[in-house]
Amino acid sequence: MKNHYQILIIGGGTGGIMTAANLLSKRASLDIAIIEPSEDHYYQPAWTLVGAGTFDFQKTRRATASVMPKGATWIKDYATGFDADSNMVKTKSSGNITYDFLVVAPGLVMEPDLIPGLKEGLEKGIICSNYTNPEYTWEVIKNFKGGNALFTQPTTPIKCGGAPQKIAYLAADYFKKNGLKDKTNVIFATPGSVIFGVKPIRETLMKVIDNYGIHFKPFYAPKFIDIENKIAHFDHTAPEENRCIINEGNNLGEVMIGHTDIQVPFDMMHIAPPQAAPKFVRESNLVNAAGWLDVDIHSMQHKKYANIFGLGDVAALPTAKTGAAIRKQVPVVVDNLLKVIDHKEASNHNYNGYSSCPLVTGYGKMVLAEFDYNSNFTPDPKLKRMLVFNSDKEHWRLWMLKKYMLPKLYWDKMLKGKEV
Repeated sequence: MKNHYQILIIGGGTGGIMTAANLLSKRASLDIAIIEPSEDHYYQPAWTLVGAGTFDFQKTRRATASVMPKGATWIKDYATGFDADSNMVKTKSSGNITYDFLVVAPGLVMEPDLIPGLKEGLEKGIICSNYTNPEYTWEVIKNFKGGNALFTQPTTPIKCGGAPQKIAYLAADYFKKNGLKDKTNVIFATPGSVIFGVKPIRETLMKVIDNYGIHFKPFYAPKFIDIENKIAHFDHTAPEENRCIINEGNNLGEVMIGHTDIQVPFDMMHIAPPQAAPKFVRESNLVNAAGWLDVDIHSMQHKKYANIFGLGDVAALPTAKTGAAIRKQVPVVVDNLLKVIDHKEASNHNYNGYSSCPLVTGYGKMVLAEFDYNSNFTPDPKLKRMLVFNSDKEHWRLWMLKKYMLPKLYWDKMLKGKEV
């Protein structure tokens, strides 16, 4: 096997496959290899729907071999480290591989150990998560008989920041449709100060929360889960003066001890585990102080090494980590990479932080949050072709987009390097 490539890509997820396919569609002569250990490639945006019993998990999986772009070499291995000064990537079993240009897109990893009790809770089935086993989430929701249904998320960045609340809405809708509303407290606890950072979306979601009667708990950061007694412990992250009232008397059984320990008992619990860049990235000299790949937020070029680009969930970008964001990052990476190959400057600074979060608010309903680095609401004009004129409001056509059109677009266009 060769140990040098013109372009080496780490990661065969959305970012890596899309970048390779797009590069080869523009210049078929490029010598490209992709380091990816997994036999399977997943369409993870559908996992929320799997967790709500309305999408087949098997349809989210395809063989990695089937999505590997024609003309790219697949190195079925793990990247384990970098020596960027020597243009080299270390691997688990293929030795050291050198490159002229490197694209870093390995995604992120789950770090449940950052919340004591979480790993064991997930393993024992006391806690469920669409991020790790969406089929089990559906089993839990389907078999729920009433009590406290707690949904929460960590203080770390996570992929698809809206996913922890989407499953709360779907569960609330399911409980309502199945006569459990009066027996259930649906609780959504988040370390954030608001339900969503984009104002028109936030206004709609607060109405959704109100309609379902969800107990919304901002400033709640999960810190420990007592799985024996099924009690989640939270820190309150708000400034001191905002800590005075914690919804006493709403029969949640919630207890506040001092200002540092809020205890919420649960009968079911769904969580997005804490997440981080993969260890080999975190421990390299390619990251910023927070441990994410240190790239220019508009050109996607590494700040220190001009022949390295990064995109997707591993990149230190102040926007949501979504497949939709990658869709807009890839053309910028490809354009700049081809410029650098041709001894020009990476002058494309067009990535504006675009990301999108399809917020499913119930069965058959969705709101589509599209936004940029400044949290401006930036709806795609193409939505008007679908007769959706206010994507910040719930609409059944947006549900159809999420369930049927976006998966097709992903497999048939995005992964084949076609710009959409």
